[in-house]
Amino acid sequence: MFTPDYQNMVNAAFNRKSDRIPLYEHVINDTFMEKATGKRFIALQDGDYADKLEYFRHYCGFYKDMGYDTISYEGCVGPVMPGSGALMGITDGVIKTREDFEKYPWAEIEDIFFNTYSHRFNVFRESLPQGMKGVGGVGNGIFECVQDIVGFEHLCLIRVDDEELYGDLFAKVGDVLCAIWARFLPEFGDIFCVCRMGDDLGFKSATLLPPDDIRKHIVPQYKRVVDIIHSHNKPFLYHSCGNIFDVMPDIINISGIDAKHSNEDIIAPFSKWIDDYGNKIGNFGGLDTDILCDITDCDIVEYTTHAFSVCAKKGRGVAMGSGNSIPDYVSVDRYCMALETIRKLRGE
Repeated sequence: MFTPDYQNMVNAAFNRKSDRIPLYEHVINDTFMEKATGKRFIALQDGDYADKLEYFRHYCGFYKDMGYDTISYEGCVGPVMPGSGALMGITDGVIKTREDFEKYPWAEIEDIFFNTYSHRFNVFRESLPQGMKGVGGVGNGIFECVQDIVGFEHLCLIRVDDEELYGDLFAKVGDVLCAIWARFLPEFGDIFCVCRMGDDLGFKSATLLPPDDIRKHIVPQYKRVVDIIHSHNKPFLYHSCGNIFDVMPDIINISGIDAKHSNEDIIAPFSKWIDDYGNKIGNFGGLDTDILCDITDCDIVEYTTHAFSVCAKKGRGVAMGSGNSIPDYVSVDRYCMALETIRKLRGE
């Protein structure tokens, strides 16, 4: 019988061998969970206290039943930033000039975050199964939050037109995230064994911003956040999609991350991440999400067995799962086959 133990994830994040290779997902879509279990529970999260408890009973129960040691959960900063939505193309961005920057209600974001999410974290605390803790906490990173209120196109224009404003945007978002994390950890740090930040810096062939810009404006802000998390004796997991090899040494050596998640086979096999960085940080992922979507002709059992072998032989601190996330269009059958394969190889 499977007994969860969050210490396996802590060890993996600190790049130490675990008793078993833990399973990890950055996000598992609620609708996917409903399809996989045949149970309807999403609407409960917007109900009263009893409804929320029932929602988290299903949410946390899914992770336990599937063989995870931890539960991925976070409250995202981007959606609660006034005027946000540019990251997803919902708005055009609310900061285009220095005047916009100065008028923006930066000081309000911290309270909005906690007013929005504190009750959810409290119910999450009550719903944790024995032996399990959360991975996550405060969602969205420096680059994503800047994009959410500026927009990528406008950010590129600001880079050319107003270099000082360009730098100030990243620094100010760093201030906001540091304030939130500094308050979050004393209030909710007991329910999270690994803290993380998701900040997609790249696409298939390169980083979205010039590497020198990332080194100058983004990596130092990462370090500020990581230092706060380390001050609470917790490991920091960094998630970024894309080809970010040009800046990985800086992210590791300057910001001090403990582990990294996300990989796509079209960019590089998971083994490259372990070969290049496994002596310094933990590496999470291994299974290309496209494979799990059943859009690639591939034997999922053979593919997963090979990935597990790479992790077991090469990795020190590793956790296995998709290299991105589990959206609602992932094949339930292939997802379950992958997890069953991993659990059999773990001896369960």
